[in-house]
Amino acid sequence: MEQEKKQQLRRHADAEEPQRIEEYRDLEDQLEIYRLIFDSIHNGSMVTDAEGFVTHFNKPYGDFLGLDPAAQIGKHCTEVIENSRMHLVAKTGVPEINQTHLIKGQKMVVQRIPIKKDGKVIAVFGQVMFKDVRDVTKLAKRLSLLESKVELYEQELMSIRSTRHTLESIVGESDVMKTLKKEALRAAATQFPVLITGESGTGKELFAQGIHHASARRLHPFVRINCSAIPKDLLESELFGYEKGAFTGARSGGKPGKLELARHGTVFLDEIGDLPLAMQPKLLRVIEDKEFERIGGTSLIRSDFRLIAATNQNLEEMLADRRFRKDLFYRLNVIPLHIPPLRERREDILPLAKHFLSQTAQEAFLPEITLDPDAEEALQNYSWPGNIRELSNVLERVLSSLEGNTIRLSDLPFYLYRNRKFATRVSALSIKEVQSRAEKEAIVHALQLTGYNKSRAAAMLGIHRTHLYKKIKGYGITRPTYEDTQG
Repeated sequence: MEQEKKQQLRRHADAEEPQRIEEYRDLEDQLEIYRLIFDSIHNGSMVTDAEGFVTHFNKPYGDFLGLDPAAQIGKHCTEVIENSRMHLVAKTGVPEINQTHLIKGQKMVVQRIPIKKDGKVIAVFGQVMFKDVRDVTKLAKRLSLLESKVELYEQELMSIRSTRHTLESIVGESDVMKTLKKEALRAAATQFPVLITGESGTGKELFAQGIHHASARRLHPFVRINCSAIPKDLLESELFGYEKGAFTGARSGGKPGKLELARHGTVFLDEIGDLPLAMQPKLLRVIEDKEFERIGGTSLIRSDFRLIAATNQNLEEMLADRRFRKDLFYRLNVIPLHIPPLRERREDILPLAKHFLSQTAQEAFLPEITLDPDAEEALQNYSWPGNIRELSNVLERVLSSLEGNTIRLSDLPFYLYRNRKFATRVSALSIKEVQSRAEKEAIVHALQLTGYNKSRAAAMLGIHRTHLYKKIKGYGITRPTYEDTQG
């Protein structure tokens, strides 16, 4: 009976042996794959058991340390790696990630990860993440450079992306302004270049922003480039950007140009009449090809943008004088918009004045400010050579010293009404007071018209510059610090 049972077990074992052999071979194949993967890891790697004895040691680690990987198997980790902590991690079960470790006199960046089963540490995986901590420094520098570039792009885009004005927000009740806004709305529906003309301070940028906001590009950047404010030697780098080392003083990582930042958006070239003649063919090529190179670069950059230009100059006269290229003019002047000066649309003066007063009062948490009839008449009849910008400036100066909530004729600058018949209705002042007031207002007006250029203002007033300085100091005249937003 016992003998028969043994024979049955032997026959059963013999029947299962081929299957076991096949399973064993599969396991060997899998282990070989794991060994190959382990040895193919670029970084030096090793594995210990729960006691700290080496069970795996890959070839890159052996090459780096000058050791035979196979000869390290079975040794304690402290015999193989100086100051090793693999056995300590096995005891604590706490991983050590991205730690520095001194090996052969070099600082390494390592990680030690406990391998657990059923909550118990059964092995520890260790890896040298970089051959030298200097590699990390190099990567950190590259990361810092990339972060600087991102920060630069963000700063540039923050300054250019937002448009505060829409066509609906532009104040104007005159027929000409209503017609202009309709034409601008039609222009917004196209991709053609727009050329906005008009005197300084008429609101050209407001229309440019309004067209952008009403267009399909409104979610993309609105990039303003003032051709007269940027020095000639910097204009090209502002427009096209530059690569690292393109010139002395260039940023180490280079800088994107305004045209590059305007991708899918709108480029507003303000004061296009001041664009240097040498720059005009370069701009023409960009308009036609929509591609350019950074200064010092060799790669072509494509930038899809819509172009709006503005000027307070007579470009036709500049064409005749050969100060502006005809081919560029024809490229820009596809949709012309001309904004008349404020003196030619007097019905817009009071709506604009009331809009500015309401806006300023709201921003400064002031009660509603009104104009008395004489003040309204003075504003309505003044010629406003500085247009909307001058009107805004006058009202801000009045509000800065206004007592009460109503602006009267006597609160306005004297030059606004000194030649009007209603000037006699001003409350009685001594001759000296009237003279002083008129003199101060004349000086302020001259400074405004000359952009606070004291030499030109003195020449306009017919007095010596030294005398003007004394008057400015005596009257306490200072240059306003308000933000110009009226284009």
